[in-house]
Amino acid sequence: MRTKILLRAIVIVILTTIQTVAYSQSSIEFFINEINGNDQKPGTKEQPLKTLNKAADLVNLANGKGAITVYLSEGIYGLDATATFHPANWHFTKEQRLTIRAEVLPDDANWDPGKMPVIVSTMPLNFKPYGNNDPLGGTSYGIQIETEHVTIQGLRVLGTPVHERPKDGMVRRNYPIVREGRNLDDLRITQCLFMGDRQAIPNHLAILASGQGVVVDHCIFYHCKDAVVFWFSDEPAKNCEVHHNLFIGNYGANVWSWSAAEDLKFYNNVVTDTNVFWILNRDEKTSFSLSNSLISGYTELVDKGGGPAGFGEKADPAKLKLGKDVILKKEGKLQIEEDQTKRNYLHLVSGTPGSELKAGLFNQ
Repeated sequence: MRTKILLRAIVIVILTTIQTVAYSQSSIEFFINEINGNDQKPGTKEQPLKTLNKAADLVNLANGKGAITVYLSEGIYGLDATATFHPANWHFTKEQRLTIRAEVLPDDANWDPGKMPVIVSTMPLNFKPYGNNDPLGGTSYGIQIETEHVTIQGLRVLGTPVHERPKDGMVRRNYPIVREGRNLDDLRITQCLFMGDRQAIPNHLAILASGQGVVVDHCIFYHCKDAVVFWFSDEPAKNCEVHHNLFIGNYGANVWSWSAAEDLKFYNNVVTDTNVFWILNRDEKTSFSLSNSLISGYTELVDKGGGPAGFGEKADPAKLKLGKDVILKKEGKLQIEEDQTKRNYLHLVSGTPGSELKAGLFNQ
């Protein structure tokens, strides 16, 4: 009997030591595979996890400092609950980041659009932002980031299969990527494809981010409602950038600069066939400089105010300082590659207007 107790104690010590070593490394990797993963496995490449939610749980339990990378293989990942990354005892830095990324990225030689991991939200729309009841019929968050120094890269992100406007006064909606922390810094979202369909799977608002240092680059926003909202911040959000993005057919607005500081950098972006190009905070105190971009086809150039149920009212267009290299055309659609077998699917057709700006998923 004593021998069994002793052996059991030794096993517990060994397991505890292994776990401590694993979470004391300068870098940790978790792998997720939708087909052969299992959330009871350790999350190594040989024994991957199955869900992003489990990876979030492991990150949140980590104790230490250094880089953590979560790799998603090709597959469809349904989120039946918000995947919240909020580690209390792990410290990231600008160089040693939390990275949530596709295993194969767009610049890799063996990449094609079908290799992008697909994120779709299937959870009930009963989330309470900041703990408050939603007044418009229900909302949900997909991936919620509540820590600093984070990169999300190479994902194909859908909305939720919900009827968005069941009656007047209701807007049922999903926010695929959210950061609520007003004092958090350094969130980069890069090489992601945000797709929606107004009737079947509305992608209400691709990126809803509070705080400082929000950078969105080399993304495509295709038939979403809204693309990027600089949400709340205790002080104007500095060090924010929107560059090398392609905005196609969005039925809401592309940039909501509610909390963004005047140093927001907007360059090498292409916008086509959109409803409202830009929405300012209601006070219209801040002006923004735009450079080296093409905006072709829009209903309204600049509004102010607004929210989930509307786009506010017309604003002073002079608040957008358009550089000489910004081309503005109220009418006209650009030519998009719609052949799904092509590597540049949903990009501008090579050699057509705007393609020289290199907006889209590729860094090269």
